[in-house]
Amino acid sequence: MKNNTESSTLTTCPYCGVGCGVEARISDNRLIAVSGDASHPANKGRLCVKGSALHETTGHQGRLLYPQIQGQRVSWDSALDKVVDTFARLIDQHGPDSVAFYLSGQILTEDYYVANKLMKGFIGSANVDTNSRLCMSSAVAGQKRAFGSDTVPACYDDLDEADLVVLVGSNAAWAHPILYQRLVRAKQARPDIQVVVLDPRRTATCDLADRHLALKPGSDAFLFNGLLSYLAQANALDEAYIAQHCEGFDAALEQAQRQCPDLITTAAHCGLDPADVQWLFERFACTERSLTFYSQGINQSSSGTDKANAIINCHLATGRVGKPGASPFSITGQPNAMGGREVGGLANQLAAHMEFGNPTHLETVADFWQAPRMAQAPGLKAVDLFQAIERGDVKAVWIIGTNPAVSLPDSAQVRRALQRCELVVVSDCIEQTDTTALADVLLPATTWAEKNGTVTNSERRISRQRGFLKAPGEARHDWQILCDFATRLGFGDAFAYQHPADIFDEHARLSGYRNQGSRDFDISALAELSRSQYDALAPIQWPVTEASPEGTARMFADGHYFTPSGRARLLPIAARMPANPCRDGDFVLNTGRSRDQWHTMTRTARSPRLLDHCDEPYIEISERDAQQQRIHSGDLVSLSALDAEYIGRARVSPNQQPGSLFAPIHWNDRYASHGAVDALVAAVTDPVSGQPELKQSPVRMLGLRPRWQGMLLSLDAIETPASDYWSRVTLEQGERYALAGFSDRPDWSDWVKSWLPASTDLIELLDSRANHYRAAAFRDGRLLWVFIASCEGELPPPAWLSTQLGRSLTTKERMQLLSGRPSEGAPDQGAIICSCFQVGEKRIRQAMKEGANSVESLGKALNCGTNCGSCIPELRALIAHA
Repeated sequence: MKNNTESSTLTTCPYCGVGCGVEARISDNRLIAVSGDASHPANKGRLCVKGSALHETTGHQGRLLYPQIQGQRVSWDSALDKVVDTFARLIDQHGPDSVAFYLSGQILTEDYYVANKLMKGFIGSANVDTNSRLCMSSAVAGQKRAFGSDTVPACYDDLDEADLVVLVGSNAAWAHPILYQRLVRAKQARPDIQVVVLDPRRTATCDLADRHLALKPGSDAFLFNGLLSYLAQANALDEAYIAQHCEGFDAALEQAQRQCPDLITTAAHCGLDPADVQWLFERFACTERSLTFYSQGINQSSSGTDKANAIINCHLATGRVGKPGASPFSITGQPNAMGGREVGGLANQLAAHMEFGNPTHLETVADFWQAPRMAQAPGLKAVDLFQAIERGDVKAVWIIGTNPAVSLPDSAQVRRALQRCELVVVSDCIEQTDTTALADVLLPATTWAEKNGTVTNSERRISRQRGFLKAPGEARHDWQILCDFATRLGFGDAFAYQHPADIFDEHARLSGYRNQGSRDFDISALAELSRSQYDALAPIQWPVTEASPEGTARMFADGHYFTPSGRARLLPIAARMPANPCRDGDFVLNTGRSRDQWHTMTRTARSPRLLDHCDEPYIEISERDAQQQRIHSGDLVSLSALDAEYIGRARVSPNQQPGSLFAPIHWNDRYASHGAVDALVAAVTDPVSGQPELKQSPVRMLGLRPRWQGMLLSLDAIETPASDYWSRVTLEQGERYALAGFSDRPDWSDWVKSWLPASTDLIELLDSRANHYRAAAFRDGRLLWVFIASCEGELPPPAWLSTQLGRSLTTKERMQLLSGRPSEGAPDQGAIICSCFQVGEKRIRQAMKEGANSVESLGKALNCGTNCGSCIPELRALIAHA
C-alpha cells in the first residue's frame, strides 16, 4: 500500500554541466528514489549513474549540523558575530582587499548573486572568485575575446543536427554521459555522421569515434592553427561572412600560416600521422554542419584561452557559429558554473555579464545596486588569491561549498595559506573535508536536496532546483547566511530578501537595466515573477526578453556580436606547449574525472555502488612504460613532484601514450593516505584566464614493492589506519580499507590491537612463517571488524566479507570468515563494470560464453548498459577481446 506521505518534486541534478532534470520521490522527509525528468529538454528522462544514485548520497550522516568555532559548537549569533567582528576590523585596518570570498559552481545562482553583490558592491572588493576558475575560465576568456561576451552560441540539439562532431579534450562518455549517449543515438540514426576525438589518450569516448587522433599533450592550438591555414589553402573559407561579420582575420591567418604552413609541419607539431591530419582537415573543410565540442583538455592549460580562440577562429572563418549543427561548443564542468558567471562570480567580472574595464558597466551596476563602495578593479583569481593569503595580503577568507585544499594546484601551498590565515570561514554541508579541517569557523549550509533556486547549464538553459527535504540541524541556505552577515555589517536594507524569488527578480531586472540589446545576458522578461510563477518556472534558455519571451536556442545566427564594432574577432594565436616542461626521466601527468565519481568525493563516496567501479586511486600507464619500469596492473605506484607524493594502483593500458600518465582528481585525505593528485600540480596559470595547467604536469614515477598488503572491513570508521598506504570505501554497513606497508612486517597481533577497536572476543590465524595473518573481532557476538594481511599472494575478494559485518556468526562461519570465503563458494561477480545494475566482469564473461555476443544481448540478459550507457565502451572492449 502506498505511503500517504509519499510525493514527488521536479528538480535538477547537482553534478555536471549537462543540467539534467530529476524527479525526486520523497517519503517522510526522506529521498527514496530518483528518476529522470522526461519533460526536461536537457536529458529527456535519462540519468547517468551518478544522477541515478542521488538518493544514496543524502541523509544526515557526516553532515555539518551546527555552527562551530575552533571545533566547538556555538550558536549562529556567536559564529556570525565572530565573522563580522573580524571582517569589519580587517576592512577598517587594512582595507576591503584584505578579505575575500571563494565560491563554488555547485551553489545556486541566487546564492552567487548575494555573495557578489555584497563583496563587490558593499564591502568594496572584487576578491570573490570561484572554483569555476579551475574548469571554465579559459573558455570564458576565449568567448569574450572572440564574441565580445561570455556567450555559448550552441545548444544540445546541435549534437543531433551536426554532420561532423569533433570532441577536443573531452571524455564525454565519462564526464558528460547524457550528452555522449545523445550523440551515440544520433549516429545510430544517421551513420554518416563523422565523429572525431582529439585526445592524447584513448578514452571511453573513442568507442564512438570514426577517428581518434592521439595528438601530443598540449598541442591542440597547433592543430587548429594548421586547420585555419588549410582552410585558406583549400578555398574553404566563407569570405562573405568574414567580410561582413568578422575582424582580425588577416592577422590570425598570417600567424597560423607562419607557425603551421602545411600538413606536414602541423602533424610534426602534434605528433600525428599527416594522413590523419589531412583526413580531419578535409572533413572539416567540406562539412558545413561542423560542431567542435571542447572541455577541460582545452581549458586546463597555461594557454587554454589561446586554444579556445584557435578553435573559434576556424568556426568564424567558415561562418559556422550559431547555426544548426555548426558552432564551437564549450561544455561546462559544474552544474552552475554558467549561473555563477551570469552574476559576476569570477573576480574579473561584474554582474549580468558586465565588465570592470567598461566605465558605463561600472556605473550601471553601482546605480542599480545603489552600491556605496563599488569595487573599481578586478580582484584576485583563485590561484593568486591563495598565494595572497599565504603572504598575508588577504587576512580573512570565506569559502562556500568547495574544497580548495584538494582541488587547487599545489595543494600543499593552499593548506599552508589557510593555516596562516587570520580567519578561515567555511560554509559547507559536510563536516569533515580537507578544507573544513583548516577552518576557524564552520557554518552549516543546506545541500542539493534542501536548496531552492536556479542553475544554468551548458546550453544557457536556466532550470529550477527545488528543495524537497527539510534542512537538518541548524543548516541554513547560503543566501540566508550571507544576508544575515550583510545585515550585521550594516547593509540590511540592500539584503532584505525573504525568498530566493526576490533575489532572482533583482537579478533579472539588473540584466535588462540600461541594456537595450547591448549585452548578451538579458532575462528581463523573467522579472516580476510571482513566487508561484517562479516556483513553476520551466527550463528556458537565455536571452529571455520581450522580443524572445520563450528563450533563445542559438546565438549569433544573425552575425551580430557584442564587440564595439558588432563584428566577431579572430585572434592571432602563437601556439605554445605546456609551460612546465619535462626533464629527462619525467612523465607527463594528465588529471581528470573517473566515471562514477564527482570532484573531491564528499558526496559520491557516500554511495557504495559509485565506488564499485573504481575503489582506489589509480595511475594509468602505457604498456611500454610499465614494462620498462617493471610495473604490473594492480601494483602500487608512486608519483612525486613539488615535494608531494601520490600513490595509486597501476592500470597498464594500451590506451595511454608512452611517457604520459593519467590519474583521477577525486581522492582526498578522508579517503586515501596519498590520493590528492593536485598536490603534484604546479600553480602555473593561463595569463589571460588565470586557469591552472592541470592537464600537463611533470612527475617522477616509481613502482613500489610493499612488504605486505592487507584488507580491513570495519563497522566503525577508522580515522587514520596505522599503515603506510591506505584507501577507504563506504559500505552499506561500515567501511572497507585497502592497506599496505613498506617497512618491516609488524608483529601482527600486537600491531592490530594497538589501533583497531578493542574487543574481548577476538579470533586470529597466523601462519608459521608469519607471511599471512587474519583476525576478526566481535562486539556482542556480532562481527565488528575483520583484518586479512599477506606478505605474498592475493587477498580474497571483498564482496562476501562485506556482507558479514554486523552479523552474528556460528563457530563454522567464524572459521569461514578467516579463510575469506564461504565454504560453499559464494558467487563472485568480479570487478563491477555496470554500476547502475551492479553487474561484474565475471557475470558478463559467463553471459558471453552462454551466447550473449553483443552489447544489446548482454543488456537483455543482465541489464548492463541499458540505463546511462557509461559502461558500454567497456562492454564492447570485453566483447572484442573475448
